[in-house]
Amino acid sequence: MSRSPTLPDRPTLDLDPESSPEERLAALREHLRRLVDVNEQLDDQLEAVRDHRADLREEVDDLQRENETLKTASLYLATVEDLSEDGAVVKQHGNNQEVLTDVSERMRERIEVGDRVTINDSFSIQDVLDAETDARAQAMEVDQSPSVEYEDIGGLEEELREVREAVEDPLVNPEQFAAVGVEPPSGVLLHGPPGTGKTMMAKAVANETDATFIKMAGSELVQKFIGEGSRLVRDLFDLAAQEEPAILFIDEIDAVAAERTDSKTSGDAEVQRTMMQLLSEMDGFDERGDVRIIAATNRFDMLDSAILRPGRFDRLIEVPEPDQEARERIIEIHTREMNLAEAVDYESLAAKTEGFSGAELESLTTEAGMFAIRDDRAEVTMADFEAAYEKIVENAEDGSLPPYASYVR
Repeated sequence: MSRSPTLPDRPTLDLDPESSPEERLAALREHLRRLVDVNEQLDDQLEAVRDHRADLREEVDDLQRENETLKTASLYLATVEDLSEDGAVVKQHGNNQEVLTDVSERMRERIEVGDRVTINDSFSIQDVLDAETDARAQAMEVDQSPSVEYEDIGGLEEELREVREAVEDPLVNPEQFAAVGVEPPSGVLLHGPPGTGKTMMAKAVANETDATFIKMAGSELVQKFIGEGSRLVRDLFDLAAQEEPAILFIDEIDAVAAERTDSKTSGDAEVQRTMMQLLSEMDGFDERGDVRIIAATNRFDMLDSAILRPGRFDRLIEVPEPDQEARERIIEIHTREMNLAEAVDYESLAAKTEGFSGAELESLTTEAGMFAIRDDRAEVTMADFEAAYEKIVENAEDGSLPPYASYVR
């Protein structure tokens, strides 16, 4: 709480009766000067008080609005399931309770079947959610122009060629497929160890074709409430159609497409329901000219056979660990912007890092640069790379940073 401003002392005028007229005039002038100074101080304080009063009024307004918000009843999310002359059937999220509620003429003009709306305690529709507030915007990564290029990927020339044939060619040159009379592959599944460049390949193709890159983690498709995962799958394909040309990339697809079991738990049932919706969307996604589907997994052995049959993922491409030549190329890519000493030997580094993935090789180059910075040097030496290698191996041994090779050998 601010203190009240201290008022300046009021100047007093003491005139000596025996002083001369000149002395009295000088005293009066000095008194007037002091009065003017005091008046200016009071004006400044008055202005400060007015500003403070305005701040307090603004704070009071904010508190009043917050108080009104706290007193306002919360609204619930629901989906419009059906519209008829009797009203609208809405299903409240969370408990999946379906209710027939009256709809005003004004609101009837705004809503359609499938819209997400807000309802009050009486299940009356209050508002329609905009697309920006839809749950899909919170779960999907949409990149209009990925920055990854083919030159950023090393050691995967054959795998990249297959991905380009299945994804890039139908987007860039669809008339070639029409001339030959074949349908392009409906989907591409990339499988292999973590960090080998699966996501980078998808982004590079999106960049080359000027397509929107839409990424969704398979774990995000597994929702808590019944029906939410299926709706998110529909939203995913709807968004891809809206953003075409687009590349739809589903990472960690094993989270939602694992082999089905006889488990009767509600969680497993919901995962299987979501997978069936995914299969349905892929089967019904006939016009794929401007939308391509790529999925990736580290656990190919866990996938259900239904997701692997032709017509869903026609191309199954293994992305292996980089070999000696590939590791050398990857290190070269990640060090092309670095200030390296002439003694840095790519071949020796590639031989030493057998079993490293592309991501781990990138980590190696970063750590080498950090060692140079620590020594206040602008040049990265071979000794820095060796120290970085020792650090990564040490972390792998104590479990803090395990390379993929440490648990597949």
